[in-house]
Amino acid sequence: MAIYMVYDDALRLMQQWTPSESLRRHMMAVEAAMRAYARHFGEDEEKWAITAILHDFDYEKEPETHPYKGVELLRKMGYSPEICEAILGHADVPEHPRTTLMAKALFAVDELTGLITAAVYVRPDKSILGLELSSLKKKFKDKAFAARVDREGIVRGAEELGVDLDTHMQFVLEAMKADARRLGLAGS
Repeated sequence: MAIYMVYDDALRLMQQWTPSESLRRHMMAVEAAMRAYARHFGEDEEKWAITAILHDFDYEKEPETHPYKGVELLRKMGYSPEICEAILGHADVPEHPRTTLMAKALFAVDELTGLITAAVYVRPDKSILGLELSSLKKKFKDKAFAARVDREGIVRGAEELGVDLDTHMQFVLEAMKADARRLGLAGS
């Protein structure tokens, strides 16, 4: 059985490498969704959380080589091949196909959490708690809104995960609502 570190070690590593509060919150949003999906699928919640919290940890220090440089370090530190492969798979390149459920989930939630966060930031109360799926779907369809969000990737991610897009969007939205305070999305 492969070794992987405990969540607190992963969180410390992420915090050491990631000065940006917004990127930290993105990784925590992905973590909230990954924990929820791990519970849903009966998988190892801590392993999925570790994968989420580390998926972009090297982005600010090594943007040209993300996620490869980060995964190289994780391998040296003893993180499991499954975690490393899932992180490589979120880069969406043919050399690293997503073959595990965890890798598919990471890819599926990554861009969607960004869209949800952007949708919260334009709300008058800055709170995710009142955000409804219908509003989120309108933002999703508006290509000018959060234009850098890969909408095709969100659709493909849901398909790879084997879930209906609306169901997936609602699921991730609810996972983030449950962790709203920690994510800084509980409102003003």
